Amino acid sequence: MSKRKKIENLNIEIRNCRRCRLSQTRTNVVLGEGDINSRIMIVAQAPGENEDKEGRMFIGPSGKVLDELFEHAGIRRKDVYMTNLIKCKLPKYRKPKRDEIESCSPYLDREIEIIQPDMIVTLGYFASSYILEKYLIEESQDFRQVYGRAFYTKSGKIVLPLRHPAALLYNPELEESMMEDYRKVGIVMEGLR
Repeated sequence: MSKRKKIENLNIEIRNCRRCRLSQTRTNVVLGEGDINSRIMIVAQAPGENEDKEGRMFIGPSGKVLDELFEHAGIRRKDVYMTNLIKCKLPKYRKPKRDEIESCSPYLDREIEIIQPDMIVTLGYFASSYILEKYLIEESQDFRQVYGRAFYTKSGKIVLPLRHPAALLYNPELEESMMEDYRKVGIVMEGLR
């Protein structure tokens, strides 16, 4: 079965998901999007309100920030595959609950299995924590210490935890360090070509 067909089948399953309470309050499931043959996968936490309305990744204020960070790093959205750890909007932008992560993470695991990225870029605490734990990479007690550091899995994948673009909306003085961190994605991407 082709990669495209596998993703299409997975997306049908995700659209029909009722594994947790989030399925009752969503408008749309937000599916992964982008280049299914990309060697780089971006994993964020969960869709926001705008993404829930449109059913698309990063279309709200965080999306504008992400586009600016990507542009600065020489990355085009169409050249990466983007997805979320949680596929449905979290009420009132709260943190995901353990059972929600446990319900939704098998979909992410299957996306990773299908896409086969060489590099997984995680955005924010929950996506980073899940991926670091999945690949048995020790995480620091102070999570800020892992942002911008590349980790290597036993299977040879690169995991690069980065701050979520929303951090820049709330804390503009992070701009320089975040631009530097996102530039690392562009550098690795160039090396993978």
